Amino acid sequence: MQTVWWWWWWWYLILQFSSPTTSAFVGIGVGGGVGVWINGRGTSITTATTTQAPNPSGGATSSSEYQALQAWKSAITEDPNGILASWVGPNVCSYKGVFCSEPPEEDSSSSPSVVSGIDLNHANLKGSLVKDLSLLIHLSFLHLNSNRFSGAAVPDSFRELQYLTELDLSSNQFSGPFPTSTLLIPNLLYLDLRFNSFSGELPDELFDKDLDAIFLNNNQFEGQIPMNLWASPASVITLANNRFSGSIPANFGYTGSGIKELLFLNNKLTGCIPQGVGFLNDIEVLDLSFNSLTGHVPSSLSCLSDIEVLNVAHNQLSGALPDLVCDLKSLLNLSVSYNFFSGFSQDCDKLSFRNVGFDFSGNCVAGKDMQRPPPECTGLPGVDLSCLRIPSTQAVACAAAVGQGGVVAGVSFTFSTSLP
Repeated sequence: MQTVWWWWWWWYLILQFSSPTTSAFVGIGVGGGVGVWINGRGTSITTATTTQAPNPSGGATSSSEYQALQAWKSAITEDPNGILASWVGPNVCSYKGVFCSEPPEEDSSSSPSVVSGIDLNHANLKGSLVKDLSLLIHLSFLHLNSNRFSGAAVPDSFRELQYLTELDLSSNQFSGPFPTSTLLIPNLLYLDLRFNSFSGELPDELFDKDLDAIFLNNNQFEGQIPMNLWASPASVITLANNRFSGSIPANFGYTGSGIKELLFLNNKLTGCIPQGVGFLNDIEVLDLSFNSLTGHVPSSLSCLSDIEVLNVAHNQLSGALPDLVCDLKSLLNLSVSYNFFSGFSQDCDKLSFRNVGFDFSGNCVAGKDMQRPPPECTGLPGVDLSCLRIPSTQAVACAAAVGQGGVVAGVSFTFSTSLP
């Protein structure tokens, strides 16, 4: 398990701190390899298939597919690696980075093969996307990680791509507001817009879409996180390294929530960690670090029985770290560094014996090394917030036991399953 953990943690660090040409989505070469995104535990990796049936030898495709690819080729202004040199002639299945397969059974196409995928990861192409790409009506994946595409990220015509499930535009030069045209793609499951220059607020509709993975980190998005975040069926949501402000959405419908990884690190979030976050039944990675969150850590976090990585470092949290948080059985790494915590229990001291990484430096724990100087531990931030809860030393009623309401740390709560 330790080997798996360190392998996963290496990719997790890449996601947070890597250069714009690096991605946790792995594309091996141009036109080949396997794309994966990390989905919680190292032993449960979700694979986004980039290899279809072999390109049929000499298989003819429709003239519209040839038209689409030639139109796109004309919109690509720089190809330093000569990737598109093979994009000549009507046999588009021989084009580098283009994958063909037999048409779906329900399709009445007379062509023996159709373009089912494009993988041009790390091709260093400069240009833009064109509306003609919607003529590739059987396209199921479009992987363009680590290029220099710019302009309008996704043409509205992409709504015609009913088979498209994976769209990776990460590590490019796209800018402007969130590309709402992506929400028009009817069966999209994987959306990766990391490492671009998108800005503005997120549309509420993003979290209503039936997506399994939403990667928006390392852009310039701002404003508040939409309140219907918790309604998303996604297993992975990362909004890290943006400019989001305001509080973490507090209205919470935990029924049906399948979030495994939730990354909010390095934004401008304020306020409390809502009680409801402790009822994300399936979560394995929760990173709220490098924000301005205040108050006490809610005891409901003790309900996160599957969590492996819990990071609330570099905030303004205070009080004693709840005993039950340190007792979480699946923990591999717990970081509470650079807050204003005043103490923690013997259960936290025992984490090292469980081979759990525990970083509590930069706090106000008396008698411990690497703590803040005493003057910094007076006049704590956020002391007037109503969320300054008294940590509970007894097990709280978790979601499975309470249905839609209950009592946590002496505070009654009600969850709404209908979100605005």
